[in-house]
Amino acid sequence: MKFVFSDTTKRHIIYKIKHDYLQLNTIVLALALVIATYLAWQSVARLQQNYTQQRELETKRRQLVLTELETQTLQYQKNFRESDEYKELAAREKLGLVAPGEKVIVLPKNSPEAHDPPTDKPTNPDTQSSNFEQWVTFLFGGAAEQAQQKDK
Repeated sequence: MKFVFSDTTKRHIIYKIKHDYLQLNTIVLALALVIATYLAWQSVARLQQNYTQQRELETKRRQLVLTELETQTLQYQKNFRESDEYKELAAREKLGLVAPGEKVIVLPKNSPEAHDPPTDKPTNPDTQSSNFEQWVTFLFGGAAEQAQQKDK
């Protein structure tokens, strides 16, 4: 379907567009809107770029601090291993040497019971109350009554 406009209708539409929409105010407003949109877009892109760079910088700083700490730790270990105290400890441990006046005590190997975890069994399971009962006793003053009953 083809629209057919008369010559006066065309002129009327062109006149309407020129006088209603192509005013200086409208053009300036549209241009300002385009510029504002562009500036907002650029600002958001720059903010995102700055945020990414800040995160990378913080990661690099943390890595630097960690590397410095590792370097210090290695330096301390090096200094310790070069010290006379370490050499003496290593000689005692590896060669079984003792200082004059020291006594060596040789203990037997641990028995299997020493490796088993201890079993803590309550001594009197019927006297223990539930957690709820303990709270009720604590909150409503029953603890004093129980202490008095135990004293009797």
